[in-house]
Amino acid sequence: MSQNPDQSQDGTPGSGEQRDHAAHKAPKDRKRGLGAWLREVLTIVVIALLLSFLIKTFLFRAFYIPSGSMEETLEINDRIFVNLLVPEPIDLNRGDVVVFKDTKGWLPETVAKESNPVRDALTFVGLLPDESQQHLVKRVIGTEGDHVVCCDADGRITVNGEPLDEPYLYPGAAPSDIPFDVVVPEGKVWVMGDHRNASADSREHQNGEGGGFVDVDDIEGKAVVTAWPLNRIGGVSSYEEVFKDIPAPTENSGQ
Repeated sequence: MSQNPDQSQDGTPGSGEQRDHAAHKAPKDRKRGLGAWLREVLTIVVIALLLSFLIKTFLFRAFYIPSGSMEETLEINDRIFVNLLVPEPIDLNRGDVVVFKDTKGWLPETVAKESNPVRDALTFVGLLPDESQQHLVKRVIGTEGDHVVCCDADGRITVNGEPLDEPYLYPGAAPSDIPFDVVVPEGKVWVMGDHRNASADSREHQNGEGGGFVDVDDIEGKAVVTAWPLNRIGGVSSYEEVFKDIPAPTENSGQ
C-alpha cells in the first residue's frame, strides 16, 4: 500500500500541508505583530506625555527668557527649567533666581499670539515654555525682615549691615545707580536683575503698587537649569557663598 507523500505514517499532516498552513498563517502573524508594535509605541507616547504633564504641573516647568535683565547668568532666548517646589515645600533663599507672575503691572501689555494647536498642546504637557502669561525672572536679594540698602561707602549693597560682593553682576555694571533703603515685609522678597543697568526690578517700582516688593505667593519657582540653546546648557547658581555671612534680621533692622 503506497503512502501519501503529504502524510506521515501515523496519519498526521505531512510537510506539504504544513508548508501551506505556514504560508497562510504568516500574513496574519505579521499583522498581529505590527498591531502589537503600534500599541506598544502608542502606550509609550501616552505615558511619556502623562509624565511630562505631571512633571510640568508638580515638579518642573519651562520658561523663555525674553530680555537681558539677567545677563550674563541668563541670556535672551534662553530656555530654563524652574523647580516648582520652591518656595514650598523647599525654602526660598537669598541668591535664588526666581520666576514670578507679574501681578503688579511691571511689564507692558503684550499682544496675544495667534493660537497654534500643536504649540498649545506641547505647551500644555510641558514640552514647550508657556509664553501666554506675563512672568519676570530676577535674583532674590532680600527676604522677609531683611534690611536692604544701597549703598555703602564702597558702593556695595548691604543686607542687614553685611556688604555683598556680587560676582554674578554683568561686567562693568554697578551694584545699583538707584539708592534705596528698605525693610522687606512679611510674605515678600526684594529682587534685582544681574544686569542692573538693564533691569526694571524692585528698585524701579519703589513708588508703585507693593513698594517694589514681590509677593512670595506670586513666585512660580526657582530657576535650576538652562536647557536651551545647547551651548548654554548648565545649572543656574544661587551663589550661596555671597549670602552665607548675612546675619539674621532683627526687629530694629530698619532703624
